[in-house]
Amino acid sequence: MFKVIGAIVGFFLLGRNFIGAFIGYFIGSAIDNMSVNVKSGAKTGGQEDVFNYYRQQSSRSHEDFATMLTALSAAVMKADGRPLKVELDYIKNFFSQQFGPQFLNQHLRMLKHFLDSPSIPLDRICSDIVIRTQLEVRIQLLHYLFGIAKADGHVADEEVQVLRRIADLLQIPHTDFESLKGMFYRDAQADYHVLGVEPNATDEEVKKAYRQMAIRYHPDKVIHMGEEYQKGAKEKFQKVQEAYENVKKKRGLA
Repeated sequence: MFKVIGAIVGFFLLGRNFIGAFIGYFIGSAIDNMSVNVKSGAKTGGQEDVFNYYRQQSSRSHEDFATMLTALSAAVMKADGRPLKVELDYIKNFFSQQFGPQFLNQHLRMLKHFLDSPSIPLDRICSDIVIRTQLEVRIQLLHYLFGIAKADGHVADEEVQVLRRIADLLQIPHTDFESLKGMFYRDAQADYHVLGVEPNATDEEVKKAYRQMAIRYHPDKVIHMGEEYQKGAKEKFQKVQEAYENVKKKRGLA
């Protein structure tokens, strides 16, 4: 825009001289480039500020489960463009149960900071989480995030897309993602997906898949990680058992 204005102004200022138009065009182009750089820098700086805030909050411990949850929760809440009160209530209830009421206000302030940010640098945050946590912890994070998405009774397609991206960034295997999705995003094949098999699997394949998932999601797998992981681990384990019972009934298995 400024290069056009500069050319016109230069043309007339120097007595309708094309040299003046050229000079004005050159100056205007420089102003345009500066404007683009400023906007680009502001955008990059915004993402950098959000990530630095995340790192500052999570630096209190090697595995700051609460800060990780808060940052990723905001990304899921923003997925469909309309954070809901029922989602906020779910988060408040979870933090109150898991970490005690003394932590709640601090977590809500963090959540507001992430929600107010123009964008959340998921790639950098998830890369940090991968470095600092075991796979079992990351699966538990995704399980909790599905709970937020389902808080209003329905997991929207936009939320599934964000959750799938988070799962990929957290290096969570596809089978585990589909299993967790089946626990919250119900369809005719959900019970099979929870077990990690397709509906055309044989009875023996179903039984084998159940045994593998029961071992993989057994609460004892995270018993050393603290009380905050136990409830979600028990919920996942129960969902696997329920899915297996449903499939057994459909197939008439003993």
